[in-house]
Amino acid sequence: MNETSCVPLVELTRGSIVESFHSGCVAVVDAAGNLRAALGDPHYVTFLRSSSKPFQILPLLENGGAEAFHLTDREIALMCASHSGTDEHLAAILALQEKVGVRESDLLCGTHPVFHQPTQEALMRRGESPTPNRHNCSGKHTGFLAQAVLSGFSKAEYINPAHPVQQRVLQTFAEMVNYPAEKVVIGIDGCSAPVFAVPLYHAAWGLARLADPRGLPEKRAQAYRRVTRAMAAEPFMVAGPDRFDTLAMEAGQGKFICKAGAEGYQAIAVMPGALSENSPALGIVFKVADGDPSGRARPVIAAEILRQLGLLGEDDLRTRLANVAARPLTNWRGLEIGEIRPVFRLNLQWG
Repeated sequence: MNETSCVPLVELTRGSIVESFHSGCVAVVDAAGNLRAALGDPHYVTFLRSSSKPFQILPLLENGGAEAFHLTDREIALMCASHSGTDEHLAAILALQEKVGVRESDLLCGTHPVFHQPTQEALMRRGESPTPNRHNCSGKHTGFLAQAVLSGFSKAEYINPAHPVQQRVLQTFAEMVNYPAEKVVIGIDGCSAPVFAVPLYHAAWGLARLADPRGLPEKRAQAYRRVTRAMAAEPFMVAGPDRFDTLAMEAGQGKFICKAGAEGYQAIAVMPGALSENSPALGIVFKVADGDPSGRARPVIAAEILRQLGLLGEDDLRTRLANVAARPLTNWRGLEIGEIRPVFRLNLQWG
């Protein structure tokens, strides 16, 4: 990503001047593949990271996994999640693994400190270390294992790009985003599973089709509807306490789903009719150029996009999303010293 492909998206002030800023690229596409808005280069190729999770579960659902394992919306949402590792998430993971017939020891995602700080502190007080089920990707990995069990594939090395589960996931993803599978760049994510890089435009197109699968084969369309329904119905499972995806979907009440990815990536799928009567489904993706290592820019950008589209109101931003949207900045004594704010305008093209 170079300077000419990006535009400023967020700036931080101190006193009367802009002290720093984050730039990036945005693409907004409808289900027919029309580019409705863009900031920077909408064809920039980058990894979706965890924003690809709603795509990676699709082969399981297309092939009857929801019926075979009696999956609930809560469990489907968890398989699309980067969850916070709370006790509630852990209980849901254990119940899901019991249904599928796999164990924590089957997971190949590794371990990391629990995202939810109070839970991490409670573990430390008890002298416990986080285990793979507390990993934010344990739901996705359990979903991969469910695909292996459902189809009679080996559970061993289920994250190997050559494993039939991953080959099926790649092919489904490529078809969904209308991009040749052989051109999808494959990388290894933080959880050791394959992750995909495609142009922002194609990722956004895939999200729009996820929100509006009309015209697709019925099994595939049903799978897409299960994903959007589950994520909208169970936003806590998708992320967790005080995190943008959960807060935004709670406020959105089914008008959109959203899924963050590492290194400043964000995906949003807007449902048909959410903007106005007969408005089209939209897929929205953006990438923060510097990777947003502190996580401060991405939620501000996403909240502002949703505000400009009329999907989040000013009351939502002042209350439920006050700590993640545009806001004053304070120092260690609580003194207000500046603000973090969006500096872009989306111009949707409807013609």
